[in-house]
Amino acid sequence: MPEPEPKTFLPEAFFEAPIDCGLILGSGWGDVLRPETVHAEVPYADLPGYGASTVAGHAGKLLLMTLAGRRVAAFCGRRHWYEGCPMDQIVWPVDCLRRLGVRSLLLTNAAGGLNPDFAPGTLMVLTDHINLSGISPLRGPLREGWGPRFPDMSAVYDPDYADLLAAAGGPATRRGVYAFSVGPAYETPAEIRTWRLLGADAVGMSTVPEAVVAHACGMRVAALSCVTNAAAGISAKRLAHAEVLAAAEAAKPHMAETVTRFVAAL
Repeated sequence: MPEPEPKTFLPEAFFEAPIDCGLILGSGWGDVLRPETVHAEVPYADLPGYGASTVAGHAGKLLLMTLAGRRVAAFCGRRHWYEGCPMDQIVWPVDCLRRLGVRSLLLTNAAGGLNPDFAPGTLMVLTDHINLSGISPLRGPLREGWGPRFPDMSAVYDPDYADLLAAAGGPATRRGVYAFSVGPAYETPAEIRTWRLLGADAVGMSTVPEAVVAHACGMRVAALSCVTNAAAGISAKRLAHAEVLAAAEAAKPHMAETVTRFVAAL
């Protein structure tokens, strides 16, 4: 059954002018934005095929705003595989943005640090990812507008956008490889050791499905992790979601500045 067109469920403001950038914001990121104007706000419950988020730290609304002088559509919060969502639901925001004509996408998340040099609060620009889950958002019939059957994944994260994002974050911003874990349990120390051997610098439970579909669709993709904790085995502390949210809260000024400067530089 074909997806309903955005004009059937989004306010008219979304269609008054082109949208310069799409954002999909992860844990702790939903309220970091400082827009000049909010033109429209749509709760996730009103988006057919998506639905309200169930995870703390995800605001659960789509905002159309002016940020750094640009028109930006921001999904504040996301859905995850561990919630029991089908992959179509997880990548729904990407397809919605594609249908709106958006060509630039910034993804954000909270991640566990594998690289011992990445202290909590570090912002990491994704240069690549590792997905050993066996799960692909491109599984199933090839969809119109989603690119070729076998898309090239040599540069999922646009190198020029990565440079812009690193510059926006300043000297303390790092670059690294993100490992995708399906969750919801945090990773074991043995899993963390394995990903470190494979070259990963951070691990999280999101971002990769959206990045893969967006890249396949022809969007230019950038992604940014806030390292909120040391992963299992890196630190002696036990892991908890409250720690993730607290670290993201402390890093919010840097997070907000980085996103705003990146959007301005597009």
